Amino acid sequence: MDKKKLRRQIKEQVLALTRAEQSAQSLQIVEHVKALIEERKPRVVALFSPLKDEVQILPLAESLPASCRVVLPRVGDRADGTPEMEFFDYEPTALADGAYGIAEPQGDKMCAAEEIDLMIVPGVAFTREGVRLGRGKGYYDRYLSREGFRAYTVGVCYACQLLQELPSEEHDRRVDIVVAGE
Repeated sequence: MDKKKLRRQIKEQVLALTRAEQSAQSLQIVEHVKALIEERKPRVVALFSPLKDEVQILPLAESLPASCRVVLPRVGDRADGTPEMEFFDYEPTALADGAYGIAEPQGDKMCAAEEIDLMIVPGVAFTREGVRLGRGKGYYDRYLSREGFRAYTVGVCYACQLLQELPSEEHDRRVDIVVAGE
């Protein structure tokens, strides 16, 4: 399977969903992830700011216990030009459009990879076994490969993004569990 072609096909399927279908599936996913969080009791949860073709996961932040630290990614480049992603504390009123038009946290309180207990991971597509097809930039694959990273990873996707099989390469990182809408 060609990854670029597959990404286009899946994006078309997601964008063909009505807003009502996206909302209903997002709500199901949020409720399922909430139950996982209640079970696992993480101290630090990493979420993401969704694009229009991704599960609307941010409402989850409002339902987490006050004792739970919520962090979101911010992307940029290292001094050598290598793309990099770091996580910073989430403040709903302190988000601004960053790279790729994604809302990013603007604070300066960075969260180390080893502090994250549970991470919600976006993807273009997943398999039930946790194989993930990302957008092709490698941000999450690199982050999940970091020394010290130990978080329980949860891939989230709409039903049309859950496939039987996906192409996978050595550098691709799997998630521990996938939560899909119905």
